[in-house]
Amino acid sequence: MKQLHIKALVGLFLAAGVLAWAGARLWDSFGTLPSVPLASPVVLALIAAVLAATAVSLRSRLKAQRERRPDARGVDPLVAARAVVFGQASALVASLAAGVYGGVGVFLLTTGLDVDPRREQAIHAGFSVLAGAAVVAAALFLERVCKLPEDDDEAGASAA
Repeated sequence: MKQLHIKALVGLFLAAGVLAWAGARLWDSFGTLPSVPLASPVVLALIAAVLAATAVSLRSRLKAQRERRPDARGVDPLVAARAVVFGQASALVASLAAGVYGGVGVFLLTTGLDVDPRREQAIHAGFSVLAGAAVVAAALFLERVCKLPEDDDEAGASAA
């Protein structure tokens, strides 16, 4: 399984942000821009919490297993692989969603925040971007926790 690259996530965030900004400008010129849902930062924050809790749980179980504690519950490799896939998928979707909300937020900031609904939408968009960043951070932490330790024999053979 390949690791997520920060460059790919940032690129996805920026591309979605630019497209969302352009789309918001176009949509606003034809009518009323749809609102940023209040639930979006909440859902993203919940996903980040689930990913972080999974990472902490797996980290403590893996640590106990490596220390060969008698009461240690092992971690099934398939469970760890599923957790990593869930984290990677969540990070990709969260960077896309954060880019969209970031683009809409930039549009709202540049058009002026004189109207209360636009100000509230910009705040919701900002919190959505922050929650999306938390999902990405938790997913990268989970991926790091589940990474297999390097073998000295394999590292020496691949370097040769």
